Amino acid sequence: MYGRKQDFMEIKIRPMTMKDYDEVYALWMTIKGFGIRSIDDSREGTARFLKRNPTTSIVAEADGKLVGAILCGHDGRTGCFYHVCVNEAYRNHGIGKQMATAAMRALQREQINKVNLIAFKKNELGNHFWQDEGWKMRDDVNYYDFILNDENITKFNE
Repeated sequence: MYGRKQDFMEIKIRPMTMKDYDEVYALWMTIKGFGIRSIDDSREGTARFLKRNPTTSIVAEADGKLVGAILCGHDGRTGCFYHVCVNEAYRNHGIGKQMATAAMRALQREQINKVNLIAFKKNELGNHFWQDEGWKMRDDVNYYDFILNDENITKFNE
């Protein structure tokens, strides 16, 4: 496939399964500034998420390895992207855009008409990516959070 660095790279985009978990988790651990939740992002938490959303999470493979992932789910009304990431060595080849498109098409097949995501303010790379792809940052709402399980701690990769 044609990439942004004027080269050709075979990229396979497909739904994520639990068989991908170890590679996806290893990828998450390489992403600087990435927040990993102790319960939600565990093997069990991810299995629960994929069971509820079996068709909408996406992985990308290149050079025989997993190089990108999006956890994507919905509540029957709105979709949400979680943990969108591409291996640093494979960025700027259109992989993130291909994964996002695949996840959005999967949501559309489930009759979901809107998708959102949260990007940490410090995540300049991610914020630029989403804005460049036409996503709109909202300033008309406040985002609230209420912790139901204090043991579900977020640890940020350095």
